[in-house]
Amino acid sequence: YGSPQTYKMSSQVRLRLLPSARCLYDEPVQVKVAGLKSRQLVTMRARLTDDKGVMFSSSATYRADGNGKIHLDRDPSLSGSYVGVEHMGLLWSMKPDTLHRYFHKSRILNPVMVMFSVHEEGDSKMLAEVTNERLLIGDGVSRILVEERNVCGVLYTPTGGGPFPAVLDLSSTRSEKRACLLANKGFVVLNLTLFTDKPSKIKEMHLDYFEEAVNFLKQHSKVGSKGIGVISRSKGGDIALSLAAFVPGVEAVVCINGCNANTAFPLYYKKRLILPPLSFDFKKFIPTESGAVIGMHVLDNPLAEENKDTLIPIERAKGHFLFVASEDDLNWDSKTYMDQMVERLKRHGKDNFESVCYPGAGHLLEPPYGPHCESCPHYLSDKPGMWGGESRSHAAAEVHMWKKIQEFFRTHLKAGHKATNHGTFLLKKKSL
Repeated sequence: YGSPQTYKMSSQVRLRLLPSARCLYDEPVQVKVAGLKSRQLVTMRARLTDDKGVMFSSSATYRADGNGKIHLDRDPSLSGSYVGVEHMGLLWSMKPDTLHRYFHKSRILNPVMVMFSVHEEGDSKMLAEVTNERLLIGDGVSRILVEERNVCGVLYTPTGGGPFPAVLDLSSTRSEKRACLLANKGFVVLNLTLFTDKPSKIKEMHLDYFEEAVNFLKQHSKVGSKGIGVISRSKGGDIALSLAAFVPGVEAVVCINGCNANTAFPLYYKKRLILPPLSFDFKKFIPTESGAVIGMHVLDNPLAEENKDTLIPIERAKGHFLFVASEDDLNWDSKTYMDQMVERLKRHGKDNFESVCYPGAGHLLEPPYGPHCESCPHYLSDKPGMWGGESRSHAAAEVHMWKKIQEFFRTHLKAGHKATNHGTFLLKKKSL
């Protein structure tokens, strides 16, 4: 990525990002300060503006060592947005300048620009500043809009000829971040958005549409895996589970904070209703002082006798599952749903699954090193939703989960032969 970059605002203070000020979005950087006075107290800050113009920022107080140096991977924050040794704390602790805002990144070719700065104690005079250019798309990775038959999405392909393992990425609302970051790691990824219209206008969903996307990937010239992987979160999780249960060729499913029953809309396949929706009651939303609502108890009990037809028959799946659940999910009871899925598979004599649970994490688990979103507009409610999670625990969960997802897909989506340039990409500036 080139040599480390140093920016200084005074004759002495230097702020450096290692190994470089340019990196991929999901990579950590080392933040180091030198040239301060011995034991000097300073304020470190980070800020960025997302693609909707919302500013996110964080700050933390540090004390330099006897040589006037601060290393964020060694030295503790004494106060501010977080305390303790957190080498990427300035990133995950960033908060929006307006309530109920999510970090939006829709212009994928443009890097996320994070301004790191060091100030005299009290956050007054700036002593040094550096820009961290965090790229979402690596050199050689292509982004292509797909409109083939009924499939409408965005395809990311890695550099090189392949063959590569393939993943279908389902997102509730438009978000390509996870898809392009997986492509950087050597996967062909097709991103589909579940809700291309307002949910209030959607009467039913059809599994055939997602099956077409699976078949599109299977037939792609760069795809060499025996089957297709699927990754999704929330409502998309039950679509992913249904694909595994009903559609051939789905070999690996990552279900992040999903439900074990079909939710929100009737699900059809081959012109036949296969799963009615689990009922929900918006009157069970719990209001909070901030104006956002907690939805943990909105869904009916999927194990109740009257709801048994909504349960997804995951025991039919021939592929493998990775279930991910957050224990502080305020959107719905993800941990309970995961436990019920594990129990169902065990009852059917199945061992084709892994499960991982994260205490202190909230609903919106994403690729690491972005601002933790505690509340933002909910696509099924007219009020913002509370997503849960304690920022430090949530950030640690994202780091662990991101590595786990890649290992899971590499294990269960073996390509025809070893792909070239697998998982390693040089970076260059993309045109804006």
